[in-house]
Amino acid sequence: MPRPEKVQAVADIKDKFEGAQAVFLTEYRGITVKQLAELRRSLRKTGADYKVVKMTLARRATDGLGIEGLEEKLEGPTALAFANEDAVATAKALRDFAKENDRLVLKAGVMGGDLLRPEQITKLAEIEPREVLLSKIAGAAKAPLSKLAGLMAAFNRNAASMFSQLIDKKGGLEPPAQAEPETAPEPAAVEEPAAVEEPDAPKPAAADEAAAVDEAAAVEESVSVDESTSVEEE
Repeated sequence: MPRPEKVQAVADIKDKFEGAQAVFLTEYRGITVKQLAELRRSLRKTGADYKVVKMTLARRATDGLGIEGLEEKLEGPTALAFANEDAVATAKALRDFAKENDRLVLKAGVMGGDLLRPEQITKLAEIEPREVLLSKIAGAAKAPLSKLAGLMAAFNRNAASMFSQLIDKKGGLEPPAQAEPETAPEPAAVEEPAAVEEPDAPKPAAADEAAAVDEAAAVEESVSVDESTSVEEE
């Protein structure tokens, strides 16, 4: 049955693997204690921890991570550099130290669940520092705005020059004619319509017949009066 301190050590190593941005495996055989202290100080500046652990415990801690090829790298005198804040800066510190101390060997690395080869760690160390990348990103974000401002200023200058040349070519601007105040138009004389003789309205047929009857009666009455007068005279 494993002892409680070993169980705790395995849990600590596992937590460090899962919490770090990257983990670098180094072989430190032949490095003095003073050199190791110097390496730890340089790594601490990048926010990394450098731990020498038993490989049996490290293999137990990483057994459930599912990183292919990692177990065979956890052999021999191996120390682990846990990059907690800046993986690039930690890789750079390891590379620089290995250039001056050839006894430090970069064996492998773990980043994003993948196993890194030594040449990949070297390429990672060649990436520019985080501050430089952030400044470049900020500069790239400001570039379009400054370019737009320059274009607008150039447009204003060119537009003013173009308008000035156009004015000179036309002999200057003529003042616009003042519009006379509008007056209300006088009302036109209204001509009275000429009288139109309206045709006699046709009488209804019934009225014509009644008038004809009356006229015939009057004629008969006149004839009868004339006849009676003539008789009396005789």
